[in-house]
Amino acid sequence: MATEASSPSKNRVLNINVGVLGHVDSGKTSLVAALSTKLSTAALDKHPQSRERGITLDLGFSSFSVPMPEHLQHLPYDELQFTLVDCPGHASLIRTIIGGVQIIDMMVLVVDITKGLQTQTAECLVIGEIATSRLVVVLNKCDLLPEEERAKSIKKAQKRLAQTFNATKFAGVTMVPVIAKPGGGATGGTVSDDSGGAGSRAAEGVDALRALLVAMVPPDPRPPPSGPLLFAVDHCFPIKGQGTVLTGTVLAGSVCVGDTVELPTLRLTKQVRSMQMFKRPVNKAVQGDRVGVCVTQLDAALVERGLVCKPGSVPTFSAGIARVEKIRFFAGRVPGKSKFHVSVGHATVMADLTFFGLPQGEGVPPEVALAQMIENLGRMSLQGSSVEFDMARDYLYQDELYGLEG
Repeated sequence: MATEASSPSKNRVLNINVGVLGHVDSGKTSLVAALSTKLSTAALDKHPQSRERGITLDLGFSSFSVPMPEHLQHLPYDELQFTLVDCPGHASLIRTIIGGVQIIDMMVLVVDITKGLQTQTAECLVIGEIATSRLVVVLNKCDLLPEEERAKSIKKAQKRLAQTFNATKFAGVTMVPVIAKPGGGATGGTVSDDSGGAGSRAAEGVDALRALLVAMVPPDPRPPPSGPLLFAVDHCFPIKGQGTVLTGTVLAGSVCVGDTVELPTLRLTKQVRSMQMFKRPVNKAVQGDRVGVCVTQLDAALVERGLVCKPGSVPTFSAGIARVEKIRFFAGRVPGKSKFHVSVGHATVMADLTFFGLPQGEGVPPEVALAQMIENLGRMSLQGSSVEFDMARDYLYQDELYGLEG
């Protein structure tokens, strides 16, 4: 979650990646536009099909910065930057969402207050339990509520939603009423490619949301970067006379201008020619940074998404052991010896799954089982500590994956 970038201005930036998720048409992109002051090459539905269809089809990236708050003054940085990851909300794009949440440090769940929890809202909540332990809920489109009943309606919605969140790891989550785009209409016009600008009607509740995001940053966001470079690429494009730019997020380690990096799926190694962080040249990027890496003599058509790493550090494999939990909101069976889609980052493959579990015991009360599952989700989350597999124990074959039902 921390960043350290060497730039001509010597400005040291602490970067926090914030995933913005929610049901389609809940106003995610409008919220991102209201928050952002800088846009990347992929922001605010710049894809032509996104604008044509009026929905987010790909990951979008933008940012805003604030001075270092008091509770982070002990850190060696000059500026706190929030990179906003605008995720699609349509059910058919769930794999794109999964690829986006692997890089986030905290999450904003956007709810259309006039509709409440919808299908993809629940799916995003499940993904959020895996991705992070820091969540804020935005109740958007509050201007669509009758003004004379607005305050009362917001309190009712907060009370109703709290009942759902209390059955998750996000019990007691803060809910912020917001009007991201007063009057609705097309997204755009609130920010430029380089700096922020005010629209004709100012958004409401956005300043409170910014303050809450700042307060949610922990005093020690991340230990110093260690280990080999692992860089998740989400966009790739050529620049005439410069080379090919790979944009993405550093998941582990660090990268410097002049380093040799590998694209393991292509079995190619390239030298880093230059780097930029939201159009600002930098010489180094570390774990948590969003950065564009320019390399030469690489056909951009060969790369859409994937990994870049230190040469020789990412192995290939055809089988693995994983700890899994059944999603408690899914009522169907999850049979073993069946084919499932398995997504790791931006890559999705078909896999045959065989389930094993501990010998059946006497069971525990439902409330205890739920607490244990939530604890397990915290340990299994992307930000949790790794769970070692106990090779000394005996595991029995299961014909299906069981959840809270048994």
